[in-house]
Amino acid sequence: MTLTHSCKYLTIFLAFCLFACSEVQPKSVRQVQHSETPSYGAAINDQSTRVAVSALDQGVTVWDLKNDTALYSLGHQKKSDNQILSLSLSPSGSHLLTGDSKDFALWQMEDGRNIGFWSVKDATIRDLAVSDFGRHMLVGQSDGKVQHITLSSGRRIEFLGHTENVNSVDLSANGRFALTGSNDHFAYLWDTETAQIIYSFPHPNRVTKVALDQQGRYAFSAGSELQAFIWDLKTGKQISQLELSRAQIITAARFSPNGKWLVTGSPSRALILWDVATGKKIQQWQVRAILNSRPASAVIHAVAFLNDTQIISESSSGVAEVWEIKQ
Repeated sequence: MTLTHSCKYLTIFLAFCLFACSEVQPKSVRQVQHSETPSYGAAINDQSTRVAVSALDQGVTVWDLKNDTALYSLGHQKKSDNQILSLSLSPSGSHLLTGDSKDFALWQMEDGRNIGFWSVKDATIRDLAVSDFGRHMLVGQSDGKVQHITLSSGRRIEFLGHTENVNSVDLSANGRFALTGSNDHFAYLWDTETAQIIYSFPHPNRVTKVALDQQGRYAFSAGSELQAFIWDLKTGKQISQLELSRAQIITAARFSPNGKWLVTGSPSRALILWDVATGKKIQQWQVRAILNSRPASAVIHAVAFLNDTQIISESSSGVAEVWEIKQ
């Protein structure tokens, strides 16, 4: 055998080894088209019964995930002028909070009726959250302020702990505790009755995503450069740090009901399941890309657990996908 042939077979062998060792991306087990055009944002409730999708030329559409049927279409302006980027469904799916850059609105999901419409002055809306049954609302703003609003009384309290843009907010199911993250390199857990900080979670860079475990066990906060942490809400101490392989902004996050896992989504189509206790990656998938996008791309807007064996994701491709967890 000549040297040329030896090199050829060695190259083929190495290529086969690399292919065999590469991480396989399993396909989703079910896909449902929720928008014919790329979506701006989406929200899934904790019980994974409803999803709200905001897309160009169709406003916000609310879907029943159990029956794969569209329930309501709603918006702040005409569908063709839709600018709603922020959406939050209450844990039970009873209410939906929507926001564009200046205005936010609360909707009742029993009949799609609008309950209230509000505006923000001297700032823009960066993110928002709603408690169960629509009783409390949280609005993060570009001026560093966070508004907490109690619907029944109209009471408003401003949290002034941040000094720069608030990028991400979350609210406990009962509305009592808020988690907020900012460009000032901090995530704070604070009491919405007093606006007093309970825990400070420092980051080496800006905080781009936060998420609360709705059973009150954990908090999650992620920065813009290989920094993502899981915190113990009983002690305020760090439980684990996600073992991210590269700098990647996290755009969606949800804790599992059993408390063992965290699932995250990113702008690079990566859907990842993590071990809460260790921060190690358990499983990874890749969501469907936007049709005809070059290079192939999609932002994951929302993630949730359907049960102990399945995850659902909603991305800017306008498609909801269901994924199997390895047992």
